Amino acid sequence: MNDVINTILNHRSIRHFEDKQLTDEQIQTIVSCAQAAATSSFIQAYSIIGVKDIEKKRRLAELTGNQEYVEKNGHFFVFCADLYRHTIIGEKENLDLNPSLESTEKFMVALIDTTLAAQNAAIAAESMGLGICYIGGIRNDLHSVKDLLNIPDRVIPLFGLAVGYPAKMTDKKPRLPFEHVYHENQYNQDTGQFTRQLDEYDQLISNYYEARTNGQRQDRWTEQIAHMLSKQTRMYMKEFIQKNKLDIR
Repeated sequence: MNDVINTILNHRSIRHFEDKQLTDEQIQTIVSCAQAAATSSFIQAYSIIGVKDIEKKRRLAELTGNQEYVEKNGHFFVFCADLYRHTIIGEKENLDLNPSLESTEKFMVALIDTTLAAQNAAIAAESMGLGICYIGGIRNDLHSVKDLLNIPDRVIPLFGLAVGYPAKMTDKKPRLPFEHVYHENQYNQDTGQFTRQLDEYDQLISNYYEARTNGQRQDRWTEQIAHMLSKQTRMYMKEFIQKNKLDIR
């Protein structure tokens, strides 16, 4: 396997970073790699906010559930789905783009564009010997994040990306088996096979947690996910999106 594949397959979330900031050159390289990602119809519907100000990082750490690594890292990126610039494009070209910009399709395009860019950034950072951790907790309180970072309408912060020099390496979590994720020619709806695969994966994950915690934790993956999904979280999201003039048609 080549170095790119090895980098991708060696991914793990890093939550402890050295007290060492990224250089401006490193930041620019990571953002340039993000921009090299595929983008639907060249629309480039995302923006990236780099947060260096320590007070803002501290506040973001609070908003994301007191996650210390949001404050203490080499650099913190906030990836935003962005159709604000396209509003300006409509004004510049004297065209009414609102019906399109307020459609579910363009909302999805912005989400996809942003995610593709972020994953390019993550791989670039890891290829440079840095560690990364995605921060979905940004969505705990988007109103406050929007105010803190002076974000206009039609821009939605989707997630953060903490990047830095790893101070502590974590174990890789085993992913779902290939056969459970990859379907040939059509979706495999064999429930019995699905259940058997999940049973095998549950045992693998239970063993992983037991080894990692010296026997203090043995929960299964399906148990963990079912428990998480049984709780309703961030249920304000639809209202927030609509108030920000996105996805309302």
